[in-house]
Amino acid sequence: MKLTKLGLVINPWSGVGGPAGLKGSDGAETVQRALEAGIEPRAQQRAATALAPLAEFRDRVQILCFAGDMGANVARAAGLTVTVVGEAASDPSTPADSERAARAIRASGADLIVFVGGDGTARNMVNALGDHFPVLGIPAGVKMHSACFAISPRAGGEVLRRLLNAQLVDLYQREVRDIDERSFREGRVSTRHYGELLVPEEGHFLQAVKNAGREVEELAVADIAAEVVEEMDPDTLYIVGPGSTTLAVLREVGCEGTLLGVDLLRDGELVRADVGAPDIEQAIADHEGPVKIILTAIGGQGHLIGRGNQQLTPAVLRAVGRENLVVVATKTKITELGGRPLLVDSGDAALDEEWSGFIRVITGYRDAILYPLSNGDFE
Repeated sequence: MKLTKLGLVINPWSGVGGPAGLKGSDGAETVQRALEAGIEPRAQQRAATALAPLAEFRDRVQILCFAGDMGANVARAAGLTVTVVGEAASDPSTPADSERAARAIRASGADLIVFVGGDGTARNMVNALGDHFPVLGIPAGVKMHSACFAISPRAGGEVLRRLLNAQLVDLYQREVRDIDERSFREGRVSTRHYGELLVPEEGHFLQAVKNAGREVEELAVADIAAEVVEEMDPDTLYIVGPGSTTLAVLREVGCEGTLLGVDLLRDGELVRADVGAPDIEQAIADHEGPVKIILTAIGGQGHLIGRGNQQLTPAVLRAVGRENLVVVATKTKITELGGRPLLVDSGDAALDEEWSGFIRVITGYRDAILYPLSNGDFE
Protein backbone atom coordinates (compact mmCIF):
# COMPACT_ATOMS: atom_id res chain seq x y z
CA MET A 1 0.00 0.00 0.00
CA LYS A 2 1.28 3.49 -0.86
CA LEU A 3 2.99 5.33 1.99
CA THR A 4 0.86 8.28 3.14
CA LYS A 5 2.84 11.42 3.78
CA LEU A 6 1.23 13.68 6.37
CA GLY A 7 2.67 17.09 7.07
CA LEU A 8 2.65 18.44 10.63
CA VAL A 9 3.10 22.10 11.58
CA ILE A 10 2.82 22.98 15.27
CA ASN A 11 2.83 26.51 16.60
CA PRO A 12 4.39 25.59 19.98
CA TRP A 13 3.17 28.76 21.71
CA SER A 14 -0.37 28.72 20.38
CA GLY A 15 -2.94 29.32 23.10
CA VAL A 16 -0.42 30.05 25.84
CA GLY A 17 -1.92 33.52 26.34
CA GLY A 18 -5.45 32.22 26.93
CA PRO A 19 -5.18 30.91 30.51
CA ALA A 20 -3.25 34.08 31.42
CA GLY A 21 -6.17 36.22 30.21
CA LEU A 22 -4.04 37.85 27.51
CA LYS A 23 -6.65 37.35 24.73
CA GLY A 24 -4.12 35.79 22.37
CA SER A 25 -0.57 34.56 21.99
CA ASP A 26 0.77 36.72 19.17
CA GLY A 27 4.21 38.15 19.75
CA ALA A 28 7.23 37.15 21.83
CA GLU A 29 6.32 39.64 24.57
CA THR A 30 2.89 38.05 25.05
CA VAL A 31 4.41 34.57 25.18
CA GLN A 32 6.93 35.73 27.79
CA ARG A 33 4.21 37.30 29.95
CA ALA A 34 2.22 34.07 29.87
CA LEU A 35 5.25 31.95 30.78
CA GLU A 36 6.10 34.32 33.63
CA ALA A 37 2.53 33.82 34.90
CA GLY A 38 3.23 30.10 35.14
CA ILE A 39 1.17 29.05 32.12
CA GLU A 40 2.19 25.78 30.46
CA PRO A 41 1.97 25.64 26.64
CA ARG A 42 -0.65 23.14 25.51
CA ALA A 43 -0.12 22.85 21.75
CA GLN A 44 2.08 19.75 22.11
CA GLN A 45 -0.51 17.89 24.16
CA ARG A 46 -3.30 18.76 21.74
CA ALA A 47 -1.17 17.66 18.79
CA ALA A 48 -0.48 14.36 20.54
CA THR A 49 -4.20 13.79 21.05
CA ALA A 50 -4.89 14.35 17.35
CA LEU A 51 -2.06 12.02 16.29
CA ALA A 52 -3.00 9.19 18.68
CA PRO A 53 -5.37 7.42 16.22
CA LEU A 54 -2.51 7.17 13.70
CA ALA A 55 -0.76 4.52 15.80
CA GLU A 56 -2.65 1.74 14.01
CA PHE A 57 -1.34 3.07 10.67
CA ARG A 58 2.30 3.60 11.70
CA ASP A 59 3.54 1.10 9.08
CA ARG A 60 2.17 3.17 6.24
CA VAL A 61 2.27 6.76 7.50
CA GLN A 62 5.25 9.10 7.29
CA ILE A 63 5.22 12.45 9.11
CA LEU A 64 6.97 15.36 7.39
CA CYS A 65 7.74 18.21 9.79
CA PHE A 66 10.22 20.67 11.24
CA ALA A 67 12.51 19.66 14.08
CA GLY A 68 11.75 19.87 17.79
CA ASP A 69 8.54 21.34 19.15
CA MET A 70 7.31 22.36 15.69
CA GLY A 71 6.47 18.71 15.00
CA ALA A 72 9.18 16.09 15.33
CA ASN A 73 9.06 15.68 19.11
CA VAL A 74 5.34 14.93 19.24
CA ALA A 75 5.33 12.70 16.16
CA ARG A 76 8.21 10.58 17.44
CA ALA A 77 6.57 10.29 20.87
CA ALA A 78 3.49 8.94 19.06
CA GLY A 79 5.64 6.17 17.58
CA LEU A 80 5.37 7.46 14.02
CA THR A 81 8.01 7.54 11.29
CA VAL A 82 9.36 11.07 11.02
CA THR A 83 11.22 12.89 8.26
CA VAL A 84 12.56 16.29 9.33
CA VAL A 85 12.53 18.79 6.46
CA GLY A 86 13.90 21.82 8.33
CA GLU A 87 13.95 23.71 11.62
CA ALA A 88 12.80 27.00 13.11
CA ALA A 89 15.08 29.96 12.50
CA SER A 90 14.57 31.22 16.05
CA ASP A 91 13.42 30.13 19.50
CA PRO A 92 10.62 30.81 20.15
CA SER A 93 9.50 30.05 16.63
CA THR A 94 7.67 32.74 14.67
CA PRO A 95 4.83 32.90 12.13
CA ALA A 96 7.51 33.04 9.44
CA ASP A 97 8.76 29.65 10.67
CA SER A 98 5.24 28.18 10.37
CA GLU A 99 5.03 29.42 6.78
CA ARG A 100 8.49 28.09 5.91
CA ALA A 101 7.57 24.73 7.42
CA ALA A 102 4.36 24.49 5.40
CA ARG A 103 6.15 25.31 2.15
CA ALA A 104 8.98 22.84 2.83
CA ILE A 105 6.54 20.08 3.76
CA ARG A 106 4.49 20.62 0.62
CA ALA A 107 7.65 20.60 -1.51
CA SER A 108 8.61 17.28 0.12
CA GLY A 109 5.49 15.62 -1.26
CA ALA A 110 2.98 15.73 1.59
CA ASP A 111 -0.55 14.56 0.81
CA LEU A 112 -2.11 16.73 3.52
CA ILE A 113 -0.82 19.10 6.21
CA VAL A 114 -2.14 19.02 9.76
CA PHE A 115 -1.50 22.30 11.57
CA VAL A 116 -1.88 22.94 15.27
CA GLY A 117 -2.66 26.49 16.34
CA GLY A 118 -5.27 29.22 16.13
CA ASP A 119 -6.50 31.75 13.60
CA GLY A 120 -3.03 33.28 13.26
CA THR A 121 -1.59 29.91 12.28
CA ALA A 122 -4.47 29.41 9.84
CA ARG A 123 -3.45 32.70 8.21
CA ASN A 124 0.10 31.37 7.94
CA MET A 125 -1.26 28.34 6.07
CA VAL A 126 -3.17 30.58 3.66
CA ASN A 127 0.00 32.59 3.01
CA ALA A 128 2.12 29.50 2.46
CA LEU A 129 -0.27 27.16 0.67
CA GLY A 130 -3.11 29.12 -0.88
CA ASP A 131 -6.58 27.59 -1.14
CA HIS A 132 -5.98 24.41 -3.17
CA PHE A 133 -3.77 22.29 -0.91
CA PRO A 134 -5.57 20.18 1.72
CA VAL A 135 -5.01 21.07 5.37
CA LEU A 136 -6.69 20.26 8.66
CA GLY A 137 -6.55 22.56 11.68
CA ILE A 138 -6.24 21.19 15.20
CA PRO A 139 -7.53 23.84 17.64
CA ALA A 140 -4.93 25.03 20.13
CA GLY A 141 -5.25 28.82 20.00
CA VAL A 142 -7.16 31.40 21.99
CA LYS A 143 -9.21 32.79 19.12
CA MET A 144 -10.53 30.34 16.56
CA HIS A 145 -13.14 32.07 14.44
CA SER A 146 -12.20 30.17 11.27
CA ALA A 147 -14.01 27.17 9.82
CA CYS A 148 -10.87 25.14 9.07
CA PHE A 149 -10.53 23.61 12.55
CA ALA A 150 -11.81 20.32 13.90
CA ILE A 151 -14.15 20.84 16.86
CA SER A 152 -11.50 19.23 19.10
CA PRO A 153 -8.16 17.42 18.78
CA ARG A 154 -9.93 14.05 19.14
CA ALA A 155 -12.32 14.94 16.33
CA GLY A 156 -9.34 15.93 14.17
CA GLY A 157 -7.78 12.56 14.88
CA GLU A 158 -10.97 10.84 13.81
CA VAL A 159 -10.97 12.71 10.49
CA LEU A 160 -7.40 11.50 9.91
CA ARG A 161 -8.33 7.94 10.85
CA ARG A 162 -11.19 7.94 8.35
CA LEU A 163 -8.94 9.32 5.63
CA LEU A 164 -6.38 6.58 6.23
CA ASN A 165 -9.14 3.96 6.23
CA ALA A 166 -10.07 5.17 2.72
CA GLN A 167 -13.52 6.24 3.88
CA LEU A 168 -15.27 8.91 1.86
CA VAL A 169 -14.29 12.32 3.25
CA ASP A 170 -15.36 15.44 1.38
CA LEU A 171 -13.08 18.40 0.65
CA TYR A 172 -14.43 21.92 0.96
CA GLN A 173 -12.96 25.38 0.83
CA ARG A 174 -13.57 26.89 4.24
CA GLU A 175 -13.24 30.44 5.48
CA VAL A 176 -10.26 31.73 7.46
CA ARG A 177 -10.92 34.73 9.66
CA ASP A 178 -8.67 36.51 12.09
CA ILE A 179 -9.09 39.07 14.81
CA ASP A 180 -7.05 42.15 15.67
CA GLU A 181 -5.51 41.12 19.02
CA ARG A 182 -4.78 44.73 20.02
CA SER A 183 -8.44 45.67 19.58
CA PHE A 184 -9.45 42.40 21.26
CA ARG A 185 -7.41 43.26 24.37
CA GLU A 186 -9.18 46.65 24.44
CA GLY A 187 -12.57 44.93 24.41
CA ARG A 188 -13.42 45.33 20.71
CA VAL A 189 -14.05 42.42 18.34
CA SER A 190 -12.79 43.20 14.86
CA THR A 191 -12.56 40.21 12.54
CA ARG A 192 -12.12 40.05 8.81
CA HIS A 193 -12.15 37.47 6.09
CA TYR A 194 -8.56 36.55 5.31
CA GLY A 195 -8.82 33.75 2.78
CA GLU A 196 -9.86 30.15 2.22
CA LEU A 197 -8.29 26.78 2.97
CA LEU A 198 -9.12 23.41 1.45
CA VAL A 199 -10.28 21.23 4.35
CA PRO A 200 -11.34 17.56 4.65
CA GLU A 201 -14.77 17.54 6.24
CA GLU A 202 -16.68 14.62 7.68
CA GLY A 203 -19.95 14.82 9.56
CA HIS A 204 -19.89 16.98 12.66
CA PHE A 205 -16.13 16.99 13.20
CA LEU A 206 -15.41 20.46 11.74
CA GLN A 207 -16.52 23.65 13.43
CA ALA A 208 -18.51 26.41 11.76
CA VAL A 209 -17.18 29.92 11.30
CA LYS A 210 -17.85 31.96 14.42
CA ASN A 211 -20.87 34.25 14.36
CA ALA A 212 -19.31 37.52 15.46
CA GLY A 213 -22.53 39.54 15.51
CA ARG A 214 -23.98 40.78 18.80
CA GLU A 215 -27.34 39.41 19.86
CA VAL A 216 -30.18 41.51 18.53
CA GLU A 217 -32.61 40.01 21.06
CA GLU A 218 -31.93 42.67 23.67
CA LEU A 219 -35.08 41.93 25.62
CA ALA A 220 -34.26 38.23 25.79
CA VAL A 221 -30.75 39.01 27.04
CA ALA A 222 -32.18 41.39 29.64
CA ASP A 223 -34.62 38.70 30.80
CA ILE A 224 -31.77 36.19 31.12
CA ALA A 225 -29.73 38.66 33.15
CA ALA A 226 -32.67 39.35 35.46
CA GLU A 227 -33.19 35.63 36.05
CA VAL A 228 -29.52 34.96 36.83
CA VAL A 229 -29.28 37.92 39.21
CA GLU A 230 -32.47 36.88 41.01
CA GLU A 231 -30.94 33.43 41.62
CA MET A 232 -27.65 34.86 42.93
CA ASP A 233 -26.47 34.18 46.47
CA PRO A 234 -24.44 36.88 48.28
CA ASP A 235 -22.00 34.33 49.74
CA THR A 236 -21.17 32.76 46.35
CA LEU A 237 -18.15 33.74 44.28
CA TYR A 238 -19.18 33.98 40.63
CA ILE A 239 -16.68 33.49 37.84
CA VAL A 240 -18.25 35.28 34.87
CA GLY A 241 -17.05 34.25 31.43
CA PRO A 242 -16.80 36.39 28.29
CA GLY A 243 -19.68 37.36 26.01
CA SER A 244 -22.41 39.94 25.61
CA THR A 245 -24.99 37.83 27.47
CA THR A 246 -22.78 37.35 30.52
CA LEU A 247 -21.80 41.03 30.40
CA ALA A 248 -25.51 41.83 30.68
CA VAL A 249 -25.57 39.87 33.94
CA LEU A 250 -22.78 42.03 35.36
CA ARG A 251 -24.51 45.20 34.23
CA GLU A 252 -27.76 44.00 35.82
CA VAL A 253 -26.04 44.23 39.22
CA GLY A 254 -24.46 47.57 38.33
CA CYS A 255 -20.96 46.36 37.45
CA GLU A 256 -19.06 47.28 34.29
CA GLY A 257 -17.19 44.06 33.58
CA THR A 258 -15.19 43.02 30.53
CA LEU A 259 -16.84 41.81 27.33
CA LEU A 260 -14.00 39.51 26.33
CA GLY A 261 -12.41 38.57 29.63
CA VAL A 262 -13.27 36.64 32.79
CA ASP A 263 -14.45 38.61 35.83
CA LEU A 264 -14.98 37.75 39.50
CA LEU A 265 -18.20 38.84 41.21
CA ARG A 266 -19.40 38.51 44.81
CA ASP A 267 -22.39 40.04 46.60
CA GLY A 268 -23.08 42.40 43.72
CA GLU A 269 -19.54 43.75 43.69
CA LEU A 270 -16.86 43.28 41.05
CA VAL A 271 -14.02 41.62 42.96
CA ARG A 272 -11.60 41.70 40.04
CA ALA A 273 -11.89 42.18 36.29
CA ASP A 274 -10.18 40.42 33.38
CA VAL A 275 -8.41 37.70 35.39
CA GLY A 276 -6.18 34.82 34.29
CA ALA A 277 -6.15 31.22 35.45
CA PRO A 278 -3.68 31.73 38.35
CA ASP A 279 -5.86 34.57 39.71
CA ILE A 280 -8.99 32.41 39.46
CA GLU A 281 -7.35 29.46 41.19
CA GLN A 282 -6.16 31.73 44.02
CA ALA A 283 -9.61 33.33 44.37
CA ILE A 284 -11.21 29.90 44.67
CA ALA A 285 -8.66 28.86 47.30
CA ASP A 286 -9.23 32.04 49.30
CA HIS A 287 -13.03 31.93 49.13
CA GLU A 288 -14.77 30.01 51.92
CA GLY A 289 -18.22 29.75 50.34
CA PRO A 290 -19.69 28.27 47.15
CA VAL A 291 -18.25 29.06 43.71
CA LYS A 292 -20.14 29.13 40.41
CA ILE A 293 -19.19 29.78 36.79
CA ILE A 294 -21.52 31.72 34.47
CA LEU A 295 -20.95 30.99 30.77
CA THR A 296 -22.55 31.48 27.39
CA ALA A 297 -21.84 29.66 24.14
CA ILE A 298 -20.12 31.06 21.06
CA GLY A 299 -22.71 31.92 18.43
CA GLY A 300 -22.60 29.75 15.34
CA GLN A 301 -20.08 27.27 16.77
CA GLY A 302 -21.68 26.25 20.05
CA HIS A 303 -18.44 26.01 22.02
CA LEU A 304 -19.17 26.54 25.70
CA ILE A 305 -15.72 25.71 27.08
CA GLY A 306 -12.40 25.90 25.26
CA ARG A 307 -12.85 28.88 22.92
CA GLY A 308 -11.97 32.34 24.20
CA ASN A 309 -12.25 31.26 27.86
CA GLN A 310 -9.10 29.17 28.36
CA GLN A 311 -8.68 30.97 31.69
CA LEU A 312 -11.12 28.26 32.84
CA THR A 313 -8.49 25.52 32.98
CA PRO A 314 -9.32 21.91 33.83
CA ALA A 315 -8.08 22.63 37.37
CA VAL A 316 -10.54 25.52 37.70
CA LEU A 317 -13.40 23.51 36.21
CA ARG A 318 -12.78 20.55 38.51
CA ALA A 319 -12.54 22.82 41.55
CA VAL A 320 -15.91 24.38 40.77
CA GLY A 321 -17.73 21.28 39.48
CA ARG A 322 -20.26 20.75 36.72
CA GLU A 323 -23.18 21.18 39.11
CA ASN A 324 -22.07 24.79 39.68
CA LEU A 325 -22.01 25.72 36.00
CA VAL A 326 -24.63 28.33 35.05
CA VAL A 327 -25.20 28.35 31.28
CA VAL A 328 -27.05 31.24 29.62
CA ALA A 329 -28.08 31.65 25.97
CA THR A 330 -31.00 33.07 24.03
CA LYS A 331 -33.25 30.63 22.24
CA THR A 332 -32.17 32.19 18.95
CA LYS A 333 -28.54 31.28 19.67
CA ILE A 334 -29.57 27.71 20.52
CA THR A 335 -31.84 27.41 17.48
CA GLU A 336 -29.05 28.59 15.17
CA LEU A 337 -27.05 25.50 16.17
CA GLY A 338 -29.49 23.44 14.12
CA GLY A 339 -29.65 20.66 16.67
CA ARG A 340 -25.89 20.44 17.17
CA PRO A 341 -24.87 20.18 20.85
CA LEU A 342 -23.00 22.69 22.94
CA LEU A 343 -19.33 21.72 23.05
CA VAL A 344 -16.71 21.28 25.76
CA ASP A 345 -13.03 21.12 24.74
CA SER A 346 -11.11 21.88 27.93
CA GLY A 347 -7.94 20.05 26.94
CA ASP A 348 -8.67 17.31 29.49
CA ALA A 349 -10.35 14.41 27.69
CA ALA A 350 -11.56 12.77 30.90
CA LEU A 351 -13.17 15.99 32.12
CA ASP A 352 -14.79 16.61 28.74
CA GLU A 353 -16.35 13.16 28.83
CA GLU A 354 -17.49 13.54 32.44
CA TRP A 355 -19.16 16.87 31.71
CA SER A 356 -20.98 15.64 28.59
CA GLY A 357 -24.73 15.14 28.86
CA PHE A 358 -27.82 17.30 29.16
CA ILE A 359 -27.35 20.61 30.95
CA ARG A 360 -29.73 23.36 32.06
CA VAL A 361 -29.57 26.50 29.92
CA ILE A 362 -31.26 29.70 31.12
CA THR A 363 -32.98 31.21 28.08
CA GLY A 364 -35.12 33.92 29.71
CA TYR A 365 -36.84 35.03 32.89
CA ARG A 366 -38.31 31.94 34.57
CA ASP A 367 -37.43 30.13 31.36
CA ALA A 368 -34.84 27.37 30.91
CA ILE A 369 -34.28 24.35 28.70
CA LEU A 370 -32.29 21.13 28.86
CA TYR A 371 -29.76 20.92 26.05
CA PRO A 372 -26.94 18.46 25.25
CA LEU A 373 -23.34 19.30 26.09
CA SER A 374 -20.86 17.16 24.18
CA ASN A 375 -17.13 16.49 23.96
CA GLY A 376 -17.62 15.92 20.23
CA ASP A 377 -17.36 12.17 20.70
CA PHE A 378 -17.97 10.14 17.55
CA GLU A 379 -18.45 6.76 19.15
